[in-house]
Amino acid sequence: MFPSFLPRTLRSLKDPTAIALAQQIQQQAIPTPLAVQPIPTAYVHQGNGGSPILLLHGFDSSVLEFRAIAPLLAQQQETWAVDLLGSGFTERVADLPINPSTIRTHLYSFWQTLIQRPVILVGASLGGAAAIDFTLAYPQCVEKLVLIDSVGFSGTFPLGQFLFSPLDLFAVEFWRQRKLLPLTFGTTFGGFSATDLEAIRCAGLHLAMPGWAEAIASFTKSGGYNLSAQQIDQINQPTLILWGDRDDMLGTADAEKFRRAITNSELVWIRDCGHVPHLEKPVITVEEILKFSQ
Repeated sequence: MFPSFLPRTLRSLKDPTAIALAQQIQQQAIPTPLAVQPIPTAYVHQGNGGSPILLLHGFDSSVLEFRAIAPLLAQQQETWAVDLLGSGFTERVADLPINPSTIRTHLYSFWQTLIQRPVILVGASLGGAAAIDFTLAYPQCVEKLVLIDSVGFSGTFPLGQFLFSPLDLFAVEFWRQRKLLPLTFGTTFGGFSATDLEAIRCAGLHLAMPGWAEAIASFTKSGGYNLSAQQIDQINQPTLILWGDRDDMLGTADAEKFRRAITNSELVWIRDCGHVPHLEKPVITVEEILKFSQ
């Protein structure tokens, strides 16, 4: 039913949209300068025509985050989604640090191996910071940029450098339980809709991947993305900023900061929406991305 490299936890999926996307997850060994052996990288590739769209997920997430919008985008345009280094169902490499630099290098190697054309780069939450970082490093690879409730002005882990062993793994275990307990509670006692339960389920499936805890600890200790306004101001690509007007995770002030910092940018508010428009308002999100990309 699912590709053999995926963990057995995916058998718990119930939503047909999530199941359909999971069945299309592929794995490619990507040669990089980061390791002697190529890195088995998980991705989804759908559709054809137009400039390719490349979707980057948020913190500790996977391509399943785009289960609601990837099929819709692919109906009109070639669409890719990739699990970033240290995330999702991409294999972790022992002793390879996970930080913005290694994530960027791995992403470029993925682009160079499989896409090789300028993309419409779409980053959600922390994926937005990865998209900005990639665009600044490899502007020739990015035709246009889309930021969805993006990290950039926020999202660093200033205390991460102080998480020495074993405190780092204790912190990661706390994070794991924080992600999984709502599913256990909701399944046992109710209180969550089927949609909410499936969202929680999708967010935790990749936790079964070998090396997950070490990768999360490594990225946290790196301090995360520390982008300055001066760096963000250097983006020249046309940029669409999509932002939920009820974002209770990052708030809404950063949306205007991005609009002011990026000269060639447009801000579109997604009404009655929180931090993840691509899950809460997928049809509107797709319409805006396609209108912008075409």
